[in-house]
Parts: sequence; structure tokens; C-alpha cells
Amino acid sequence: MNKGSSGKKFGRMSGQRRALFKSLARGLILAEKITTTNSKAIELRKYIEPIVTRSRIDTVAARRHLAKHFDSAVIRKLFLDIGPRYRDRKGGYTKVIKRVPRKTDSAKMAIIKFV
Repeated sequence: MNKGSSGKKFGRMSGQRRALFKSLARGLILAEKITTTNSKAIELRKYIEPIVTRSRIDTVAARRHLAKHFDSAVIRKLFLDIGPRYRDRKGGYTKVIKRVPRKTDSAKMAIIKFV
């Protein structure tokens, strides 16, 4: 039985995995569209959705919570651009679009972007 396991490990230790998703989330927030492997895009969706939900309402507590994880440029973009855009939306802020496999190693690629 495989209980309590959610998410993929990507062959990394927990700190490396946390840094990977923090970096991918930062890139997605600033550029609003990134290209990565399909499995990373699907896992990134689980990571980014609560962040956008938190940024929908601009409170001091929400800013402080996200400031623990991101720098000021990301916080500014979240609370001034992305959060207000999805104020009336219940969820599903991102979209994963599959692309052709990468030529070098045939990895399944995808674009993840905000809806």
C-alpha cells in the first residue's frame, strides 16, 4: 500500500525539490508562461494554485506569508497583476499545453501558463 505519498520526487532530495518548484514558480509568475517537462508542469500546477489563491486578497498577512518564499519583485507582480485578475475565479488559474518531445532526449514537453 502506498499511503500518504503525493507528488513525484524527480530523483531529488526534498530541499532540492523545494528549490526546483520555487524557481519554476518564480519564472512562471514573472514571465506568465514557461516551457518545461510535462510532469514538472503538472506538479508545478499543484504548487502555484495555492499561491495565486493567497494573492487574490491583498492583506498584510498574505504578503508576509508569501514573502517567506519569494522576493519583492514576485510579490509585487502577484498582488498587483495576477491576484486581482483572478479575484472572481474559484480555481484553475493555470493551463498545461502539451508540446512535441524534446529532440535530445525525447522528454515529453509542455507549456504552463496562466489562463
